[in-house]
Amino acid sequence: MFSLIRRGVALLALCGFAALSAAADWPERPITLVVPWAPGGSTDILARSLAEQLTKSLGQTVIVDNRAGASGNIGSNFVAKAKPDGYTLLIGSMSTHAMNPALMPSMPFKGVEDFTPIAQMANVINTMVVNPEVPVNNVKEFIAYAKANPGKLAYATAGPGSTNHLSAVLFEKAAGIQMLHVPYKGGAPAVVDTVANQTQVLFSAGTQTLPHVKAGKLRLLGVTEAKRSPLLPDAPTVAETLPGYQLGVWYGAFGPAHMPAALVKRLNEEINKALAQPEVRARMESMGVEIVKGTPQQFAAVLRSDADRYGKLIRELGIKNE
Repeated sequence: MFSLIRRGVALLALCGFAALSAAADWPERPITLVVPWAPGGSTDILARSLAEQLTKSLGQTVIVDNRAGASGNIGSNFVAKAKPDGYTLLIGSMSTHAMNPALMPSMPFKGVEDFTPIAQMANVINTMVVNPEVPVNNVKEFIAYAKANPGKLAYATAGPGSTNHLSAVLFEKAAGIQMLHVPYKGGAPAVVDTVANQTQVLFSAGTQTLPHVKAGKLRLLGVTEAKRSPLLPDAPTVAETLPGYQLGVWYGAFGPAHMPAALVKRLNEEINKALAQPEVRARMESMGVEIVKGTPQQFAAVLRSDADRYGKLIRELGIKNE
């Protein structure tokens, strides 16, 4: 019996040593960062900035691989099925991991269980904007106008089940109003038609709306996060008018499930170091993306909390992305 115990302890020690050794030797070949959306968006720009810095610090080429489709599920599923060796990673988001599993009747992966959270990389300013023809200047005035003018306000989204859609439905519920939902095939046409006053309201990332706000083509009423953004300190939160309202959008780095802890720690440190570079931070902040720093454990807690919260809300509200 004692000999078996000694063998088990020795085997565990050997496995631990092997994991540490693998983390120390990593990387020995190029690394792939999968972005589950098309090139050109803020997630893609963040991934390419990260890849450039990691290539320098790791001494191995880091490649960005855009695998778009199915609301981010194609690229995410590719990483979920990859070997957990640190050579295939995902730049995912709140929508792919916390929303899609509740929105879609058929999912090829589990948003929490099939991935290893490595680092929460950034928070994205999510805005509530209106066309300037809408005679309101803040959230309180907007709610009053909507109640006095039923059926006159339409909100644009990138499609059923998008973060734009969930933001608006949550707002309707909290404010006790009803608006007309006008879904588009993507965020860009939703912005275009709100600027043109074909639709009047849009909840969308600042990366898409803030340039139009600066140009006077859209009016910013607030941000949807729980607290004011340091990048827009003068912009009130929607929650300052509607207590409890909150929808935050984040980007993060994931690996397949069951990655060795030592390798996850190494990757987390390298990613945090890369994102702390002044040129990376400045580039992302200019787009309304706030770089964040944290441990894998902190990111895992955020992921679990958001998956539970948004999953419950989506099911309660009956939102589907067929």
